[in-house]
Amino acid sequence: MRSYIEFLTTPTADTQGTTLLLHFDRKRYLIGSIAEGTQRACVQRGIKLTKVSDIFLTGRTEWANTGGLIGMILTLADVVGTQTEGTIQNVREKAERLLKRQRKANGDEQVERKPEEPVAAVERPTLTLHGGGNLTHTLATGRRFVFRKGMAVEVDEHEERDSQAKANSGDRKWEPTFTDENIKVWAMEISPSRTDLGSDASHIPATSRIRRKNSSDIFDEMQTDEPTLHGPGEPTKIERHQKDSKLKTVVSEMFNSEWRLDHLAEKSLSEVLMPAAIFIRDPKTGKISEYSGPMPQEAGSSGDQNNPVNDIKVLVRQPWPGALINELPPTSPSRGALSYIIKNHPQRGKFMPEKAKALGVRMGTKWADLTMGKSVEAIDGSMVTPEMVLGEGKEGAGFAVVDLPSEEYVSGLIDREEWKSEVIMSGVGVIVWILGTGVGKNEKLKGFLAKMSHVNHIVSSPDYCPNYLAFDTSAAATIQLFQLDPARFRIPIHDNVKVPQVEGSTPEVKNEPSLFQAAERGKRVQLHPILEVQDQFVEPPLNTANVWRSASEEVLHLARNAHNELQDGETKREIAQQQEDIPGQDVEIIALGTGSSLPSKYRNVSATLVRVPGVGSYLFDCGEGTLGQLRRMFRAEEVSEVLHDLKAIWISHLHADHHLGIASVIKAWHKEVWNGRKHLRSRDDSVVESHDHLEVLQEKKRLFVLSDHAMIQWLNEYASVEDYGFDKLVPLSIHSAKPAKGISSKMNWGDVLLTFSDADGGGSRELGKALLSAMGVSDVQAVDVEHCKGSKAVSITFPNGFKFSYSGDCRPSKAFAAIGKGSTVLLHEATFDDELRGDARAKKHSTTSEALAVGVAMGAKRVLLTHFSQRYQKIPEMEAVEGQVLEIDAAGEVDVARLPPIYAEDNDSAMPDVMVSDPALIAPMETNVTKIKKSASTDMKVGVAFDFMRVKVGEIIHLERFTPALIRLYEPQEVEEESQEAKSEVQDNKQKTKKPKREAKARQIEGKLDKKQNDARGGYIAKSGRDEPQEKEKGAVIA
Repeated sequence: MRSYIEFLTTPTADTQGTTLLLHFDRKRYLIGSIAEGTQRACVQRGIKLTKVSDIFLTGRTEWANTGGLIGMILTLADVVGTQTEGTIQNVREKAERLLKRQRKANGDEQVERKPEEPVAAVERPTLTLHGGGNLTHTLATGRRFVFRKGMAVEVDEHEERDSQAKANSGDRKWEPTFTDENIKVWAMEISPSRTDLGSDASHIPATSRIRRKNSSDIFDEMQTDEPTLHGPGEPTKIERHQKDSKLKTVVSEMFNSEWRLDHLAEKSLSEVLMPAAIFIRDPKTGKISEYSGPMPQEAGSSGDQNNPVNDIKVLVRQPWPGALINELPPTSPSRGALSYIIKNHPQRGKFMPEKAKALGVRMGTKWADLTMGKSVEAIDGSMVTPEMVLGEGKEGAGFAVVDLPSEEYVSGLIDREEWKSEVIMSGVGVIVWILGTGVGKNEKLKGFLAKMSHVNHIVSSPDYCPNYLAFDTSAAATIQLFQLDPARFRIPIHDNVKVPQVEGSTPEVKNEPSLFQAAERGKRVQLHPILEVQDQFVEPPLNTANVWRSASEEVLHLARNAHNELQDGETKREIAQQQEDIPGQDVEIIALGTGSSLPSKYRNVSATLVRVPGVGSYLFDCGEGTLGQLRRMFRAEEVSEVLHDLKAIWISHLHADHHLGIASVIKAWHKEVWNGRKHLRSRDDSVVESHDHLEVLQEKKRLFVLSDHAMIQWLNEYASVEDYGFDKLVPLSIHSAKPAKGISSKMNWGDVLLTFSDADGGGSRELGKALLSAMGVSDVQAVDVEHCKGSKAVSITFPNGFKFSYSGDCRPSKAFAAIGKGSTVLLHEATFDDELRGDARAKKHSTTSEALAVGVAMGAKRVLLTHFSQRYQKIPEMEAVEGQVLEIDAAGEVDVARLPPIYAEDNDSAMPDVMVSDPALIAPMETNVTKIKKSASTDMKVGVAFDFMRVKVGEIIHLERFTPALIRLYEPQEVEEESQEAKSEVQDNKQKTKKPKREAKARQIEGKLDKKQNDARGGYIAKSGRDEPQEKEKGAVIA
């Protein structure tokens, strides 16, 4: 059975970590880090992970190694869950057919066997995660935004104490920490040298943190009066077991729960916690309808505890289990770094049939059992063992994966007893080294390598591996856009040759080629049938010169026409006239991620950077890979400047594609601005009184994070796992405005309420003004929007009059249009084209026209569309602005009745306490004949965002000139890809009947080209021509 390991990623700006795939025919394993970008790299290379059963995480448990883990698990759960449901359906249908035949054969006699019996026998998949301390805790912090049922997830945290005890227990010495039908694994937790502890203060265990009482019943038993620490800051074994079991319960509920969205629980009205959707059952008919009587707070407002209204029996959805757990058990950062030695099982010798016959074993199943290592009974009743009929076997081939984050781990690694064990090291022929910057030059490590010269050494490190472009397709697309419009696009920063990546980090390693061979994407180490390093599978880096030469002369000609048109004197005067009332024209908007759900080959997930000259930079959403996108867009010194200027991060909601990159960005900011220094004050007492807050604001080196309170809780919880810079943040939980009621937004900084309007009562107005000043803004307003619990849209006004509004993910919102009134720029999601409005409603997103309608309603000067469904891989499908959304009646006004439905703000408060709201619970707002004033001229300019696009506000008006070139650039490729997909289907003998349909669609697309070139205006506006979605890529988030 063939087996090999393959390098999926090496350290680059795109993929921070090193990931290996261990391949067996029926099973796969991931080893190394699952960093941000790992999933996207697999999509880029077409690596299928559905057979992955175990993930062995190396190194320390920190975001650099686990940042892509949650997204990876969600994707696997979606894909594997779908496959399992398909298998169950097939088994059920087969059982039903068999049952019918049995009943027919028996003359319709009752057959007791039921179709569900074989269904119960279908094995549901389980993913097991192996790693160091705090791995379970890391996953549990995501309980508020992670819920899947397609695949169970188990966590195996390595306990070095238990392993050492086992290793010293006689016959059990060197027993593997993990074994299955393919491999044996020995885990090694490497601790740093104690003499070097002071060199990395950021990882000193934070035992001084205050233990807080947990509010959930699931952890009540952990609240005891006994001391919780054993010895010098070390928990007892019982306490570790208690904590581990509770955390595993949380993780189990996240991935293997029996909770259902459609399950309604009966409660008394007084017991209902608002906000919640409330239903009532008709006692006569049994039908369920939405409850419309007094709400719980109204029922008890009279003060009469015996009010009969309180005893009304109603039905409510139970929150999913994760929502019931407010706090996790306390923890502190773990310093242990995991490495592994992994071996195949020994290969059995050749079966010798002559010996089997001589021993009286009949040919057949018993011969097969012997070859599988099982003993059998001979004709005379004697037992025949495999050793009696098999030739000499061979030790299983193996390899080691060693992760050393810094030099302080070297001594602990080379002193391990495993290296001296013949049981473990026999057959090990390769060591993969995952090294932090500078570790390769360590003299002790060099000596160890010399002693192990009989083994192949492959190193994956920024010191040995260049910063090549890991996402080839996205980079190629950006280069093509640069050829069209160099003012708005840059060639992604990369270097396919230079090592080390960091200037001046370890120059001497270049002179030691004999010590290591560098890891490369696609490099393999075959384990069976023979152990050998195979370079023939290495994937070369993207040839940017070929991409450059492939540009169509027709496309370049259209782009030159656009440039010439913009240089025309009359065009310049026309544009200048249209820009007279636009404030902040030098503000730069940078699209770092414009896709939805999960990263794809063409688009990363949501993130937009807004740079306001003289004020600072502001990040709106921060999906996985945002820091990598920054490092591709800017050179090192520019990234440093961006991080120094970063004032605030806004997270619109707690879906993974909008916030899983924030920990990396904050850590990079903290390292750049504070040099990674840990704040001396504990997180638990960082918020006390207003004057303390004023002192903090005067430091002028704080990063403001604004979001719903659940996001702030996540940041706080994860800070127990890793000191990533939380102590230098100003975490702000924002309270939504209610424009229809004249209520403005407020914020909570810890326990302190901040207000920003003189009309608002309560809270600290003085501190609120100081905070806005420190942020560099004059106003921040946010409203609840219809997408998931905690989803918000925001509008930020700057002192110079520039106003930026961002929708996040949502259905069109009247409240958002109200707070964004007069916006200079509206950045709005446009997940679906107008033909898929039903999908948009069901999934709580907006279509193109709906997004533009919000822009009209708020009177936005400029609109940028983003967050496109990954089915629109290159150009989102959209209609032209003229003649549809901006039709003006004779009075020069837009009739609200002509706009797509916009939902009323107050309905959002009735959303159930789950991540996805029920469409039936939110009725569309009644539109009347109210008119919205709008100039008869089409002065709202619209643009479509692409990844790596940077456009100044004053230049958004330029984008429409490049529409013809963009259409011609992409549509021929779309047709070609459709044809290739059809050919592939025929070759694979799958869905042969679809080929004529695809060819017809390709011809239809070609026929549309000329019409679109003439008609498309109003921004980067074009149809992708893809009338049906590509093969669906299951996402890290089902939005």
